[in-house]
Amino acid sequence: MRASGNGNEGLSFVGVLDSEVIAHAMLSRCFVGEVPGVCLAPCSVWPEQQRTGAGTAVIEALLTEAARRGEGFAVVLGHAEYYPRFGFTPASGFGITLHVDVPDEALMAMPLAGEVPAGALVFAPEFGV
Repeated sequence: MRASGNGNEGLSFVGVLDSEVIAHAMLSRCFVGEVPGVCLAPCSVWPEQQRTGAGTAVIEALLTEAARRGEGFAVVLGHAEYYPRFGFTPASGFGITLHVDVPDEALMAMPLAGEVPAGALVFAPEFGV
């Protein structure tokens, strides 16, 4: 991702506990139509540290930094029960489409420092979607 330029340099955060990395989240470049935005992926938390707030803290810090840097919007393809806590809502409500079939509730978007555009979502090629 970084070698291709799709990794949004500096928008990859980790959570650390006792000098060990326990959580990670990264924002990669995506587009809705011609409008650049960020995609929250990948995200991970060590199984023993899940449900401790580590993942939430990393994701909140990452989205805050993206907004501070002027990123207009974020998208995520993930668990519909988890990501709304950060402000994500179904992307279909913004008029975003994806060329592959995914459950409507799994593809979500949110405004950061701008508006969420309508159009076809294109992820970084490294994701193969």
